[in-house]
Amino acid sequence: MDLRAINTSCVEWSGDALAVGLFEDQVELAGDLAALDDKLSGTMKELIAEVDFKGKEGSSASTRIGGGSSIRKIILVGLGKPDSLKLEGLRRAAATAAKLARKEKCKILGISFPICDANAEATAQAIAEGAELALYQDTRFKSEPDDKITKVERIDLLGLAGQESAIARARQIVSGVFLARELVAAPANFVTPVTLADTAKAIAHEYGLEVHILEQAECEALGMGAFLGVAQASDLPPKFIHLIYKPEGTPRRKVAIIGKGVTFDSGGLNIKGAGSGIEMMKTDMGGAGATLGAAKAIAQLKPDVEVHFISAATENMISGHAIHPGDILTASNGKTIEINNTDAEGRLTLADALVFAEKLGVDAIVDLATLTGACVVALGDDIAGLWSPHDALAAEIAQASEGAGEKIWRMPMEEKYFDGLKSVVADMKNTGPRMGGAITAALFLKQFIKETAWAHLDVAGPVWADKENGYNGVGATGYGVRTLVNWVLN
Repeated sequence: MDLRAINTSCVEWSGDALAVGLFEDQVELAGDLAALDDKLSGTMKELIAEVDFKGKEGSSASTRIGGGSSIRKIILVGLGKPDSLKLEGLRRAAATAAKLARKEKCKILGISFPICDANAEATAQAIAEGAELALYQDTRFKSEPDDKITKVERIDLLGLAGQESAIARARQIVSGVFLARELVAAPANFVTPVTLADTAKAIAHEYGLEVHILEQAECEALGMGAFLGVAQASDLPPKFIHLIYKPEGTPRRKVAIIGKGVTFDSGGLNIKGAGSGIEMMKTDMGGAGATLGAAKAIAQLKPDVEVHFISAATENMISGHAIHPGDILTASNGKTIEINNTDAEGRLTLADALVFAEKLGVDAIVDLATLTGACVVALGDDIAGLWSPHDALAAEIAQASEGAGEKIWRMPMEEKYFDGLKSVVADMKNTGPRMGGAITAALFLKQFIKETAWAHLDVAGPVWADKENGYNGVGATGYGVRTLVNWVLN
């Protein structure tokens, strides 16, 4: 699809559909919109009156233009209150316009929205992101994709000429989101630990990054007993992925991003029962998907920050080699862990990844993991949980997520709850009581960080959507990529 930034006014533009943004309770047409309506013989005013269009955020209306008009369809998109307009609102409005254009079989779409906060660059990027994300379709596993669906071939961003670099940046970021979506959506017989390692190699080859894939023997030499304990029941080899982006010159900062990479989670010997959603455990590598998606985007954006992308990739399976409940594993920092639930495996893989990352001498570490159902119970499907003992880093992540429109809520690091992880026979257990389970999971991870600023994101809810939501269709969302990119850039 072609995305163009042009200065053509809505009065002069021609194409299949023109999407116009209107603020809430400000649907009286003035200026160029009034001139456009005159040109369209009052069609816009008639549409507003007919459907009682108020301009509320998320609302839309469309109609066909008759006669020999240079515009075949007009689309009205509500932007909400003018003093509440944010970039996320523009993303969602652009998504609404793009999806309506596709539904109405329009190949050429024009979008005429107001500029947010007098920032044309950010406005162009947000509109481009929203439209691109909304039009994404994954048909890889369809034997006969629906050829009847009209594809939007071109989108013109009216009044935004000169913002080509913003559109290019949006497309670079979105390419990372698409990679994450494809990795998370693919079944476990397509995306394995080997697949994730090969994806990291492909990114490194295409964009000139360094990559190191540690094999099982190398992980054993580093003492990664927690990670390898999870991996030992699978017929597939574990892969410890370390992908490195280095800028030209001296980096302003050096950070690590860790993604949980369990490509399928059976629960181990504490097997997930019927009704547990085991068929969706292909998504348990959502953190790794976001990490590799962010790597692809950052490699193209080329910030002056050194970034280490890490994932301890494995399956959690059942066999005669599986870890037993009651076993004791030793992580690479020497901490011993009593396994009281083999279905709490993600934190074991992250433990050794956190130790590895801190030894790199980075300034900050952020991990993402589809870690607990408890976080979904607490925050629902749309919001990730954020845990960090470091206020400055937590504030950075929160700011990055707000700019991305990916919702995050900071949760407490209640140290008293660590009592629930105490073990009689080892340094700790891998799970605590049911109550506060997402908090004890974060406290478990904290034991594998010594001094480095660290934040943990539990993304179990928002990596997958069961119903269409804004620019996210049903399926994998690519959640986390845009937040991570914003964090690194800013």
